[in-house]
Amino acid sequence: MEFELWYLLSLPLLFTVGWIARGFESSVRETDNAALPRSYFRGLNLLLNDQPDKAIDAFIEVVKLDPETIELHQALGNLFRRRGEFDRAVRIHTHLLNRADLPARQRSQALDELGQDYLKAGLLDRAEDAFVRLLQDRHHRFDALRALLRIYQIEREWLKAVDSARQLESEAGESHHVAISHYYCELANDALMRDALDDAQQAVDAALSANRSSVRALILAGDIAAKRGAFDEALGHWRRVEDASAEHLPLIATRVADAMFAQGQTEQALDWLKRAMVAMPSIDLLDVVAKRTTAWRGAAAAEAVIAEETQRHPSLLGFERLLEARLAINRENGKEDVELQLLNSLLSNHTQKLARYRCAKCGFRAREYHWNCPGCSTWDSYPPRRLEELDIA
Repeated sequence: MEFELWYLLSLPLLFTVGWIARGFESSVRETDNAALPRSYFRGLNLLLNDQPDKAIDAFIEVVKLDPETIELHQALGNLFRRRGEFDRAVRIHTHLLNRADLPARQRSQALDELGQDYLKAGLLDRAEDAFVRLLQDRHHRFDALRALLRIYQIEREWLKAVDSARQLESEAGESHHVAISHYYCELANDALMRDALDDAQQAVDAALSANRSSVRALILAGDIAAKRGAFDEALGHWRRVEDASAEHLPLIATRVADAMFAQGQTEQALDWLKRAMVAMPSIDLLDVVAKRTTAWRGAAAAEAVIAEETQRHPSLLGFERLLEARLAINRENGKEDVELQLLNSLLSNHTQKLARYRCAKCGFRAREYHWNCPGCSTWDSYPPRRLEELDIA
């Protein structure tokens, strides 16, 4: 009975405590709601009514009154950047950075967001400045290095790109040897265009040091040797390409044929081209064979080669080359086949779409072969084969 009496007496006490706790919680909630600045609700209303400029002003006022809304501004700035409204994103993140009482961690975050704003807007110098400042923050250092690497690649600042890539390799454990090799190849190509052959050779050596299997570096090494008149050395480099990656034969076919021709080895050059076309059937190789055969043996000989290859590997691009060869023979003989010309014209309009290269990563199509995809900035993502050949394979 004593236990039951105590239990009955405790019920009113428990009810009273619960009622007091509920009232306290409600009071706290009302106080929190009252503490929210009116600018916050005004900003939301303006944003919902598609008045983003006034909404930004209202939200900036919120930050002035309540530092706890910094995350709101970060989210809003990111939203504007994704929408392509970079000036508004910059405005928000710049205001955050100008706050003297902004915590260090949030200041670094705001600086990172501001750098992304500038990068998306194409203001590369300002973006670079922001990310360079972030290198001192261990929480953002790797992201800053990756952003700087992208900026230096866009600006073609290849030595700076090499430095950033090597820092990522040593500090973050990432692998960038393929990209580093291409950076040096870009330097070599620029030097080759200026006839600075010693500088080009140094850059190629550095590229091969970074990536011994770099097809592009081997091709450039052959180009440098050929420009010096050392055709045997050039052929040696290009044949290393043939051994390392047969699919890249179309990229060296013209070089090999011309180097042999310069040494008086016309027959050997034609034989090599035909063997290469058998080993790696390609419309680009067919073009080289057709042009060199036409130049050295005449249009009739070229037409026979093209006809044989088209029968072995039928394609619209190959058939177009066959029509062109037959039209060339007609011109040599003083004949004009209007119907054949019309057929070739109609076919050419269609094959233009097939005669493109396609990035294996993002699908970006290009008329010219690229070592670096213009769409996704990936290195070595283009197979050296035309679109029709890729679809057939």
